[in-house]
Amino acid sequence: MVETFLDDWIKRATVSKVTLLMKFAKTLKKHKRGILAYYDYPISTGPLEGTNNKIKTMKRQAYGFRDKDFFKLKIMTVHHARYALVG
Repeated sequence: MVETFLDDWIKRATVSKVTLLMKFAKTLKKHKRGILAYYDYPISTGPLEGTNNKIKTMKRQAYGFRDKDFFKLKIMTVHHARYALVG
């Protein structure tokens, strides 16, 4: 059902002659396999991206500090938040 919808949308966007839609349809077609895989395995990387962002923020705030062990401990405290894979 989703594959049929996506194929139909790509086909209609391609024949629309609207340059941006045609370009977007080409991109969708190239990534079609990955897009459809989400419907079989609905896993989000959002929590991981959030954790990475928090670590980057701490790294910027700690600029100039030399205690790498303390920084590792701070990273471990970020990880104490429990995340569930959301689909």
